[in-house]
Amino acid sequence: MFAFYILRCWTRRRRLGQVEMAPSNEQNTHFPKLVLLLPAMCDTLATSTMYLGLTLTYASSFQMLRGAVIVFTGLLSVAFLGRKMRYFQWIGIFVVIAGLVIVGVSDFIGGNETSGYTTNGIITGDLLIIAAQVVTATQMVLEEKFVTKLNVPPLLVVGWEGLFGFTIMTILLVPFNWIQVGAFSGNPRHVLEDIPDAFTQLGNNPTLIAPIVGNIVSIAFFNFAGVSVTKELSATTRMVLDSVRTFIIWIIALLIPWQKFQYLQPIGFAVLLVGMMLYNDVVILPILRKYGWLNDAQPEDVEPNNRICGEGRH
Repeated sequence: MFAFYILRCWTRRRRLGQVEMAPSNEQNTHFPKLVLLLPAMCDTLATSTMYLGLTLTYASSFQMLRGAVIVFTGLLSVAFLGRKMRYFQWIGIFVVIAGLVIVGVSDFIGGNETSGYTTNGIITGDLLIIAAQVVTATQMVLEEKFVTKLNVPPLLVVGWEGLFGFTIMTILLVPFNWIQVGAFSGNPRHVLEDIPDAFTQLGNNPTLIAPIVGNIVSIAFFNFAGVSVTKELSATTRMVLDSVRTFIIWIIALLIPWQKFQYLQPIGFAVLLVGMMLYNDVVILPILRKYGWLNDAQPEDVEPNNRICGEGRH
């Protein structure tokens, strides 16, 4: 939000020396801010649930299973936004489901190969990640319904949702500091969130500050870039770029190594990628149309119904 107002002041100062009139299509900054509260709550719940699942399963599986958001976003868009999906989108959804099954099976097969992960933990983690995609899909549908049509600047969207998310989490940390959850917590007092212990850990091991700061910076840029790509280009482009991120995370996890190579994972990733391309009508179907192997006219008013706008704004 600070970045938005700094850029706006800089833009206005630059226009002072220009004779031409300011453009009439200026983005809307006067909108009901509370419309962003519900998406922020969904973002907070989904991200927290996914991070809990991440502690129980592999980082690569965490990223791949997030592809389930396409399935739930498509179904919720049909149910609540009145969209009509074309045949290739339904095919894409079923292919994505097949890819998710393959990735899940690869986790069960490789669960005993890497220390620190158990089969029950991996199953629980994978299910939590998939369940979080339902909440993420709800967030996307809400953002498309209340935000996109208002022509709100992307930085301002990220800023207000971040402010709401920060406020929600700050309030929740008070009761979390006293709720007993037993050994599941992993902290000395066995409470849901032990804030003093968190700062003690940072003091004892300052290197923990690096990934925390890195996470804050990367998510900030991710949110701005994600909203900007969705607004200025398309959600289709956003999905293709996100698929590249999945591949990079899987490669790094193998190189470190945080997990051993499991032959089903690249197969599952490939199936997921094909499903995403079919759903978003990119690469595969356009090539088939170009060479005359497929003849179906696509209406101009049909748009991909998945809005991927951000993550972890709290």
